[in-house]
Amino acid sequence: MDREAGPSGRPTIADLTGDNHYASVARANWLTAAPQKVLPEVVEREIWDHLEGEDFSYFSLLLLEQLQTLERYLWPGYTDDASNHHVLLLALLVNVKRQEHLPVWQLFAEKPDEFSSFFRRVLSLSVDKSLSTRVRMQLLVFLIGAFQSLDSGLVRKECAPLVSIGIWHNLHSASAREQHLAKSAQPQKAWRAAGKKYDNADSAGQGRLRFERSWLYTLLLNFLDKLYEQDLNADQKQDNMLYCERFLEFLCDLESQLPTRRYVNTLLQDLNLLPAIRLSALYDDSSEDALVRDMYQLLSHYIYFPVDDNTGKQLSRQQFDEAHNARISRLQKVALTLHPEKLKILVLANFGSLGQREELVSHLEAMTDLELAEMCQHLAIRTAYPDRSLVVQDRPFLLDVLASHIERKPFYADKVQHERPVLPTEHTIYDQSLLRADEYNGSRPLALPKLNLQYLTLGDLLWRSFTLYRNEAFFEVRKHVEDTIKRLQPRSQGGNTRFDGFSKMAIPIGRPAIIDTSPPRVGEDDPAEVRSEIVLDVSRLQPGLRREWESLRPDDVVFLLAVNPAETNKRLTNGHKHDPGAEKVGLKALRCAEVINVLDENGRVLRRDQEARDEVDGLARPRQRRLMLRLDTAEYKKDKARSDAGRGDVYESINLIVRRRARENNFKAVLDSIRQLVLSDAPIPSWLQDVFLGFGDPASASYKRLPNRSKRIDYRDTFLDWQHLIESTAGNVLEPDADAEASFSPPYVLESTGTTAVPASKSGKKRRRDQPDGPEPAQAVETYKVSTYKPPNTGPYPTDAPKVNTVRFTPAQTEAITSGTQPGLTLIVGPPGTGKTDVATQVINNIYHNFPQQRTLLIAHSNQALNQLFQKIAALDIDERHLLRLGHGEEDLRTDTSFSKVGRVDSFMERGAQYLAEVQRLAASIGAPGAHGSSCETAQYFDQVYVGPLWKRYWDDVAQNGTKEDVVEKFPLHDFFSDTPAPLFRLATNKEEAIEIAKGCERHIRHMFDELADIRPFEILRSQRDKSNYLLVKEARVIAMTSTHAAMRRQEIAALGFRYDNVVMEESAQVTEIEAFLPFMLQKPRQTSPDSPPSNPLQRIFLVGDHLQNAPVIHSPASRDYANLAQSLFHRLIRLGVPHTVLDAQGRSRPSIAELYKWRYPRLTNLPFTSTAPEFTTANAGLRHEYQFISVPDYKGQGETEPTPHFVQNLGEAEYAVALYQYMRLLGYPAERITILTAYAGQRALIRDVLEHRCKGNRLFGMPGWVGTVDKYQGEQNDYVILSLVRTKSPGFLRDLRRLTVALSRARLGLYVLGRKEVFDGSLELREGFARFWERGEKLKLVVGEMWPCQRGVEDEVESVEMEGVEHLGQYVAEMTKAKVEDLKRGKGMLPPVVVKEEGRVEEEDEGEEAAGAEMQDAEVDGDGDEMAE
Repeated sequence: MDREAGPSGRPTIADLTGDNHYASVARANWLTAAPQKVLPEVVEREIWDHLEGEDFSYFSLLLLEQLQTLERYLWPGYTDDASNHHVLLLALLVNVKRQEHLPVWQLFAEKPDEFSSFFRRVLSLSVDKSLSTRVRMQLLVFLIGAFQSLDSGLVRKECAPLVSIGIWHNLHSASAREQHLAKSAQPQKAWRAAGKKYDNADSAGQGRLRFERSWLYTLLLNFLDKLYEQDLNADQKQDNMLYCERFLEFLCDLESQLPTRRYVNTLLQDLNLLPAIRLSALYDDSSEDALVRDMYQLLSHYIYFPVDDNTGKQLSRQQFDEAHNARISRLQKVALTLHPEKLKILVLANFGSLGQREELVSHLEAMTDLELAEMCQHLAIRTAYPDRSLVVQDRPFLLDVLASHIERKPFYADKVQHERPVLPTEHTIYDQSLLRADEYNGSRPLALPKLNLQYLTLGDLLWRSFTLYRNEAFFEVRKHVEDTIKRLQPRSQGGNTRFDGFSKMAIPIGRPAIIDTSPPRVGEDDPAEVRSEIVLDVSRLQPGLRREWESLRPDDVVFLLAVNPAETNKRLTNGHKHDPGAEKVGLKALRCAEVINVLDENGRVLRRDQEARDEVDGLARPRQRRLMLRLDTAEYKKDKARSDAGRGDVYESINLIVRRRARENNFKAVLDSIRQLVLSDAPIPSWLQDVFLGFGDPASASYKRLPNRSKRIDYRDTFLDWQHLIESTAGNVLEPDADAEASFSPPYVLESTGTTAVPASKSGKKRRRDQPDGPEPAQAVETYKVSTYKPPNTGPYPTDAPKVNTVRFTPAQTEAITSGTQPGLTLIVGPPGTGKTDVATQVINNIYHNFPQQRTLLIAHSNQALNQLFQKIAALDIDERHLLRLGHGEEDLRTDTSFSKVGRVDSFMERGAQYLAEVQRLAASIGAPGAHGSSCETAQYFDQVYVGPLWKRYWDDVAQNGTKEDVVEKFPLHDFFSDTPAPLFRLATNKEEAIEIAKGCERHIRHMFDELADIRPFEILRSQRDKSNYLLVKEARVIAMTSTHAAMRRQEIAALGFRYDNVVMEESAQVTEIEAFLPFMLQKPRQTSPDSPPSNPLQRIFLVGDHLQNAPVIHSPASRDYANLAQSLFHRLIRLGVPHTVLDAQGRSRPSIAELYKWRYPRLTNLPFTSTAPEFTTANAGLRHEYQFISVPDYKGQGETEPTPHFVQNLGEAEYAVALYQYMRLLGYPAERITILTAYAGQRALIRDVLEHRCKGNRLFGMPGWVGTVDKYQGEQNDYVILSLVRTKSPGFLRDLRRLTVALSRARLGLYVLGRKEVFDGSLELREGFARFWERGEKLKLVVGEMWPCQRGVEDEVESVEMEGVEHLGQYVAEMTKAKVEDLKRGKGMLPPVVVKEEGRVEEEDEGEEAAGAEMQDAEVDGDGDEMAE
C-alpha cells in the first residue's frame, strides 16, 4: 500500500461500472452468474502485478474490495495449494476491510480448516526475508488486526499458541528461564503441560509446535536487524522506518492485554529490546517527526507497567518501589562479590542515587567490557545474540542494558499527575503528536494507547482513558479556536491586531488585570490561586447573545488568546494541509481560565433575572460586563518567570476571549475526575472486577453465579395475570403455594427453591481456545414457589391508590426484569421499539419496593433519554419525595412536579405546607386546641400526644369484641375524612373489610406524618446548599443524571458522602467506556473492618443499549478509528461474551417497516397489536406504499456537491424531500408527525433553507416536527420519516451498518428514502438492507383522491401515479397548492390550525453563523472524507 495513501481518493460508481482494469477483470471472472475457478495467472498477472506496479495504491485496493474480490473470488477459491500471491492478496483485502470498519472475520467462519491453513501461510510469509519490506509490513498489519480481534474464536485459536509459554524456549539461558518459572506456580504448570503436549505430538505436530515457539522470536530478531541496517538508499530506509513503526505498534498491542503479555513481556526484556531500540541507527535517524521515539515511549510504558504478569494484580506504589529496590540490592551484592574494591562506592551508595541513570553509569565507567559482561551474566541479563544479528554489542550497549535494568522507572500515576496538564496552551494543542494524529489516514500507526477487549488493571484503563480523552479534548479546543479566529478575520495594523469579522463565541478584550495571587499551599510550588478580571464590551451584542455571555457559570473554562497574524498569513486555507504551528493562524499564546462569577458595570454579581430587573428600573442597555477569572496557576508561574527574566509578558498581548458551548466544554472537570481516580486507587466491586477487565468467566458477574442472589422477590405489578406469569417463565417450574388455589391473581411473590441443570451435549476435551466461541453454557431449570398477598388499603382518596403497570411484558422482557432485580451485572440489548425504557423503569420499581434501604443511580447519555425514562418512573408507584433529577435537562421534563435538586427542596416545602394544613384540619376535627400545623416539629408533637393515642384507643375498643357497626361508629375521624369521593365505609360488607378501610385511613394519616418527619430537616437547615446536599445524600432513593454530569461532578458528589447500591444506565452503547465507568465510582469506598481493604458497595449494574446502532461520537479521526475511543463498555462486554438478554418483540413500526431492519436482528418479532391496531393496518393517504426507495436523478445537472470540505449536499434530494412533505401536508398529515432526516449535516442545512423558503410562515405547510441528521435522531421516532441519503458517487459512511440501522428504524407508519439505487445496490454490506426496497420500484407512487386519514387498508390494491423526478413532483404539488388556495377562497375547506411552535424542531448548529463553517466545526469526519453531525 502506498505509504502516502489513505482514504481520500475513493472509487465511485463510475469506477465500479466503467472500463477500469480491475472492474473489467471482476466482470470477467467473478461478477458473473457463475463465478469462474480461481486462475493463478489472473491472480498474479491481472491483479498482483498491477497492484505492485501501482505501489499498492489504496484506491485500487479499495476498488477491489468493493468489487467483492475477497468474498466472491479469492476466499471461495482458496486451497492449501494456493499461490503466495493469492495469500498476500487475501491479507491485503482483509486489511482494507478492517480500515473501512467492515466485518471481516465472519467471512472465514464457515471454512475454519482453510482459515487455519491461510493463517499459517501468513505467519510463514511474515518471516520470509525474500519478500519486500513493504509486503511484510502489510502482513504485519494483518497480524495486528488479528491480535486485536481475539473475541473471534476463529482468530483466537490461531493467535494463542504464538504467545504461549513455549516462546520461553528462546530465553537466553536455562537458568534465566528457571528463575522466571520459580516466581509462580502457574507458569510451572503451563510449562509442564506444553512439554507434555510436545512429547505426545507426532513429527508434524512437533514441527508445528517448534514453529509456534520460534515465530515471534524470529520476528523480533528481524526487527532488530532492520533497526541496525546500514548502507540503505532513501526508499529502503523509509520502508524500514515504516515497518519498524508497525512492529512497535504490534508489540504495544501484545503488551497491552494480559493473555498476550503474560509470556511475551519476559521475552522482550530478555532480549534487551528497549536498549537495543534506543541505541539503534533508526532511532537516531527518526528526528523528522519522532514517531519511532514516541512509539518507543509507549512500549516502554507497557513493558514497565506495574502489574504481575502471571496473576494480573496491579502493583501498588510500595510494591513497585520494593521491586526496584530488590534489583538494586542484587546489583550491589553482585558488585560486592565480583569487584569489592573497584565498586566499593556503588556497594555503599543509597538506593535513591543508584536509581538515577547518570549516577549509576558513573559508577560503572571504571569497569572493562569483560567485567561489564560478567556482571550482566550474574544479573541474568542477555549479552549475546545470534551470530548473524546486526545488533551492535559494544560497551555503550552493555552500559545501557545495565542502566535500563537498574534505573528507577516512572510510576504511571506520576505521569498523569505531573506530565499531563488538563488545561491546554498554544504548545500542547499544537504538540507534534496531536498534529500527527490530525493527518491520520491508516497508512502509519500512532503513539496512542488503544482501547480493546481487555485492560491490564483498573489503573491501566484510567491511564489510557485519560490520555485519549485529553487528546480528544485538545483536538476539539484547537479546532474551535482556529474556527473562531478564522471567523474574526484578524489583521495586523500598526503593531496592533484588528478583527474585521465576527464570532459569537469570542469578544476582543484588553489586557487582563491580575487582582490577586495566593501563595502556594504546603508541599506545592504553584500559586494556590491567581485571580484576574477582564472587561467585556457587550454594547454591540444582540440581547440574546449578551445573555449567553452573562450566563457563563462558575468553573466554566474560557480561553484567553493573543492573536497577532503575520501579514503574509492573514487567512486560513480551507481543505488543504497547513503549517502545523500556531503561527499559521496568528495565535501567539493561549491561556485557560475558569469563571468565578460575572459582574455588572458596577462590580455586582449578576442575577439570573438581571435583565428583567433592568427593565423594571428603566436602566439603559448595558455596555460592559466584567468577568472574574481564576487563571491556570502552573502556566502563570512559568509566564511570571519569563516576564521576570525579561522575555516578555504574555498577558500584555492577550487580546481575545473565547468561550465554548457548555455541553462541549466540560473536559477539565472530566479529566480532573479521571486523574483523581488514577491517584486514589479506588476499587470497583469485587464481583465485577474480572469481567470488567476482560478476564475469566464472562458469566461470573451474572446473578445466577453470585452467592448473594435473592431467593425471594415480590414482582408486584410485573405480571398482569396468571397466564402472563406462565408465559413469562416458560421452561421453569412453578409451584403454587399450598394455601392458594391452582391459579390466582397478582401480585406474585416468586421464591426460588432449587435449580436443575440440563446436561449439555458431550464434546471432546478441548481447550477454550480450540472452541471458536467457547463452551456452550449449561441450561438450568429453576423451580419457583409462587405465593400472593392482598395489598394493604393505602387510604380512601384516589391519590392514595398505588400506580400500577399496564404493560404486558414479553418473556424476554420479564427475563431482563428478573435479572435486573437481582444483584449482579445485567446487559439488555434492545433493538428499536422493543420497550427498553419500560423494562428499565420496571426494574427500578421492583428494586424500590423489594429493597427499601437501597438507592439507585439512573444514568443516560442524553438529557432527552433521561427525561423520557424519568417521566415513566414518576408515573409508577414511587413516592415523589424519593425522586431526584440532577443536571440541566430537568427543565425539559413534561411533568407537573419539578425534580431538580433545588426544585425538590422547593417541592418539599410546598408539600410540607399542604400537609401542615391537613394537620391543622385534623386537629380541628378531633377538637385538639393549638396551632399544631405551624411547623413539622409541632406536627410531630401532635402526632405523639393526640393522634397516636387516639388510634390506640380505637383499636383497643374494636379489636376484640366489636362488630362491623362498632368499627364504623367508633371510628374517630369521620369529620376529617368527610371529603372522600365516596362514603368511607360504603363498600364494607363485614367487620374485616371495615377494619381494613379504617387501617387504610390510618396509613393515610401515618404517611402524612412520615413525610412531615422527612421534611423537618429542611426547616432546620438554613442554607439552600445544605438543603440540596441533604436531599441528595439522605432523602432521595432514585437519583437521575447524565453520564456527563456524573463525570463532571464525581469528586463533589463523592465528597458529600453520597451512597448508592445500584446503577441503571440507559443508552449505554452510546456512552464512551470511561463515561460509563465513572458513575460506578461516585461514592467513597467502604471499609467493613479495620483489617479489610476498602471495597465498592455496588450491588447491581443494569446496562441497556444496542451495539448495532450508533456508537459514541468522537470527533478526532485518530482517537475514533485508531485508538478506538468510540468503544462503549456495553459493546466490549458483548464482545467478551458476557451473558445478555435480547429483547425480541417490537411495537414501534408496521411489521413491513420492521422487516427493513430485521436482518440485523434475526430473532426480532412484532407485538400482536402491530397487526391489528387501525393505525398500523390503514394505508398512508395518497401514497401507494408504506415504504419506498425513490431514486432521485441529477437535478439541474448535479447530484451530490461539496461546496466546502466535508459539507456534502444534494439539491435534488432536498427539493424532493420538501416537495414530498408539502404533498403530505396538503393531504392533511399533521406537521408534527413528519420528520425529515438526512445522512449529512450539509444536507440538513440545505433542507432547512428550502423549508424556510417554501414552508415557514405558510399555514398550509408549516415546519416538520423535526429536521436533522440521523445521528442526532437515535432514540427518537415519528409516524412518517422522509430520509435523504445524499450520496450519488459512493455509499460513504452509510456502509457503517449501525448508521443504516438507525436510519431505517425511526419510522412507525411510513418511510420514504431518497437516494440513488446504483450507489447502494453495489455494496455487499448494504444489499440486504435495501433488498425489500427494490421490489417496489424506484419512482414515487401516489394515489389520487385520498385525504389523511384514509380508510384504505395497507394491503389493498389501488391504482397509482408515478412521479418521474423532482420537477414532476414539484409541478404536481404546485398545482395541488393552487387548487387548495382556490378552494379556500371559495370558502371550501379551512386552513390548518396555527401551530404554537411553528418552526418545528430543527437540529441546532454549533454557532449559527455561516452554515458551512458551522457544520465543519460540528462535523464528524469518517474515513472517506464525509462528515456527519454528532
